[in-house]
Amino acid sequence: MPEFTLLDIAAVSWALLWWVGYTIFADASSRRRNSISAHMARNRHRWMEQMLQRNLRMVDTSIAGNLITGISFFSSTTILVLIGLIALLGYTEKAIQTVSALPFAVETTAAVWECKVVLLILIFIYAFFKFTWAFRLSNYCSILIGAAPDPSAPDAARAAARASRMSMMSAHNFNRGIRAYFFALSALAWFYHPVAFIIGAAWVTLVLYNREFRSHALDILAGHH
Repeated sequence: MPEFTLLDIAAVSWALLWWVGYTIFADASSRRRNSISAHMARNRHRWMEQMLQRNLRMVDTSIAGNLITGISFFSSTTILVLIGLIALLGYTEKAIQTVSALPFAVETTAAVWECKVVLLILIFIYAFFKFTWAFRLSNYCSILIGAAPDPSAPDAARAAARASRMSMMSAHNFNRGIRAYFFALSALAWFYHPVAFIIGAAWVTLVLYNREFRSHALDILAGHH
């Protein structure tokens, strides 16, 4: 049985609290507040409205293809990360010796170290499922673009709304996958010291908040620059 300290348990609980809490806050705020996600959702809807006006939709299919390529990259990268983490389980003793040589690094047992690796594996499995679902949703959105009727058709507005909602769902899942990457980086600090994990989780949340709600990109989208 792994012998976790109270500080280890506190660090994991703290990180999960920040992750879940920020996810709930950001997802709700994206619908109600001035955030990058909210602005991009409106622009996705405008995109689909403009798409209806084009007889030749090569521009729209090119944009959709670029979005799919980005999601595909992260899906493939996540698989490679998972392979590396699983391989790391076979080098536990050597990895412990390497990290223990760092100044102020906490001493740990093989069982605790492996649990830390398993936590990272679980985070990246979660990210993989989010990226692959976002990938499928992007493909569905491409099909809806191809199936969109002429703007004079009675159901044209509903078709554009369906395509924009599908695109937004893809973006929502992609954002959650990216968020998992950020918190996985903070979890890396746990290998060094639980206090570093605590600081890392709070720092990652602050970075995510600033980028979503206080960045220059948001000012540009809002028309402030």
